[in-house]
Amino acid sequence: MGNQPLIVLSEDSQRTSGEDAQSMNVQAGKAVAESVRTTLGPKGMDKMLVDSSGNVIVTNDGVTLLSEMEIDHPAADMIVEVAETQEEEVGDGTTSAVVIAGELLSQAEDLLDQDIHATTLAQGYREAAEEATEALEEVAIDVDEDDTDVLEQIAATAMTGKGAENAKDLLSELVVEAVRAVAGDDGVDTDNIKVEKVVGGSIENSELVEGVIVDKERVSENMPYFAEDANVAIIDGDLEIKETEIDAEVNVTDPDQLEQFLEQEEQQLKEMAQGVADAGADVVFVDGGIDDMAQHYLAQENIIAVRRVKSSDQSQLARATGATPVSSVDDLTEDDLGAAGSVAQKEIAGDQRIFVEDVDDAQAVTLILRGGTEHVIDEIDRAIEDSLGVVRTTIEDGKVLAGGGAPEIELSLALRDYADSVGGREQLAVEAFADALEVIPRTLAENAGLDPIDSLVELRSAHDGGDTGAGLDAYTGDTIDMDAEGVYEPLRVKTQAIESATEAAVMLLRIDDVIAAGDLAVSHDDDDDDMPAGGPGGMGGGMGGMGGGMGGMM
Repeated sequence: MGNQPLIVLSEDSQRTSGEDAQSMNVQAGKAVAESVRTTLGPKGMDKMLVDSSGNVIVTNDGVTLLSEMEIDHPAADMIVEVAETQEEEVGDGTTSAVVIAGELLSQAEDLLDQDIHATTLAQGYREAAEEATEALEEVAIDVDEDDTDVLEQIAATAMTGKGAENAKDLLSELVVEAVRAVAGDDGVDTDNIKVEKVVGGSIENSELVEGVIVDKERVSENMPYFAEDANVAIIDGDLEIKETEIDAEVNVTDPDQLEQFLEQEEQQLKEMAQGVADAGADVVFVDGGIDDMAQHYLAQENIIAVRRVKSSDQSQLARATGATPVSSVDDLTEDDLGAAGSVAQKEIAGDQRIFVEDVDDAQAVTLILRGGTEHVIDEIDRAIEDSLGVVRTTIEDGKVLAGGGAPEIELSLALRDYADSVGGREQLAVEAFADALEVIPRTLAENAGLDPIDSLVELRSAHDGGDTGAGLDAYTGDTIDMDAEGVYEPLRVKTQAIESATEAAVMLLRIDDVIAAGDLAVSHDDDDDDMPAGGPGGMGGGMGGMGGGMGGMM
């Protein structure tokens, strides 16, 4: 009895342990990184994602690709989280972060084969990441928030290779203006920048409106199109007769009673409209509906009324005009009103929208993006989001780095020097970390059709000579001074990418046991010869699902 095995898992569960589990997780991480690697850099290629409904997304934005792909493998999901964290923190560098994570796992795989323990690797990687962060601080370039040229160059760098290059000078100028408009003492909240996508025209027709554009139109044709020096009211409710909370029945036995009942309703609606007028409002934005009779009385008062305004639009209207949203007309007073130099209904590409402009010290602005097709505008929108993120980060931190692979080469050389001072087998992990960072300039060269070995040799030589800003020109293949060329990236983009990639790689390397629950473990037929080696059915099924997603993408 004492020698019989104790079974604690259900019959359908499958378990993978030791080297098999590590190998499976490493392969999953590498597969995710490889799927987005060709999108990196100014010469990166786009991917087409087609979902089960036939909807198409064409992009080379790393986080968009990974979030839209159907990735089921739990280890692969951890790499996807790296991209999502990068997007939330800085808005750019998602592909770089994922590619670095994948290369850290690839380098670790070679050391695991040499019997270097995973915890030793983890310790070495952590030490290398800490040293890399400090080294980046030393080569960082200080930038003043009033330096418009550098901020525009940073914005342009972020959108390079993302379909917006033809108009990147105009777009980068608009991005910097938008970020500065919403910058405050507490930092920059890019949620105050609304991006309005309009199909029609060209990218060069894009513009920045200091105010808010609401994708609605006035509720009645009898209302004015335009209001100058307008007082703006925001009502987070309805301008309608409220229904009772309980089911009620009114018995009318006389036509006079019915007429009296209708007159009472009409009087209530008239009082609502009168309440808006008495407060002094020229324009009212309502969260809910507006009764036809209320529309009539508002039109009589020459008040522009807009209904079913989204809460996000209401928040931006409040920030832009200074209005205070109220829950009902009864609560509306003159103090709750905001101010705008003009409120007008205008047509853009055949659609009517309400423009709220000429606001004092606008704390909310709207960027109108134009483009020939919906897919083009969507990709420009993603490029703009990245640019907004990097300009915001630069203004908050005041530090940037030269781009074009320059920081990675500088870090690689610094870490190799640092490795000599690290004792034990951790030294091998630090050297592997240094090698892994070179995947960025190597990938930039490969995606540009250049020889990666020649490019790396030239970059190393330049940095050995003390040129910390030397990077790869993807268009000519030359090694140039990225600082002089105006190719910059915020410091936080690189530090966040390295920290997130390291944490994800370390977490995966420390896993030596994978248990697939019963409902996952039976996802493959018993006679399936294509299941990845070492992976239980559930994990194999997950990888299969990821492969299927990428197959659809490619």
